[in-house]
Amino acid sequence: MNRTLLDLWVGLFVAMGLSALLFLALKVGNLSSTTYSQGYVLTANFDNIGGLKVRAPVKSAGVVVGRVTGIDYDNQTFQARVVMSMDARFKFPKDTFANILTSGLLGEQYIGLDPGGDTENLASGDAIKKTQSAVVLEQLIGQFLFSKAAEPNAPPAVK
Repeated sequence: MNRTLLDLWVGLFVAMGLSALLFLALKVGNLSSTTYSQGYVLTANFDNIGGLKVRAPVKSAGVVVGRVTGIDYDNQTFQARVVMSMDARFKFPKDTFANILTSGLLGEQYIGLDPGGDTENLASGDAIKKTQSAVVLEQLIGQFLFSKAAEPNAPPAVK
């Protein structure tokens, strides 16, 4: 009798540990968050989305207001088209600006929305016209090196 009671407690402890690991895995993967089925859909075109992924957060003032639900390539504009599902509680003006930002130095990328001053709000199916693409580290380094080489008092190149 004492052995079965001990086995029962060990089994409960193991089950609680596995459920805690599952909960943490879902939190880390952004899979446990609610979907915004009562929300609305917005799109935005970007020249370069960097490492942006589906399920990435859409934030405004640090608050998660939606999620990226789709990424594809537009053959007419030759840009990446990002589809976002927004929470219905949050409204944004028509002249909202969308940026692809990075949390931290090497963190995940997300879309940051900067609201404008228009009196009319975006509706479901609308496109955000003002966008800024992701900053690509390789391009920044290349621009820096090119500008240093173009300076008139730059040291001569070593042969």
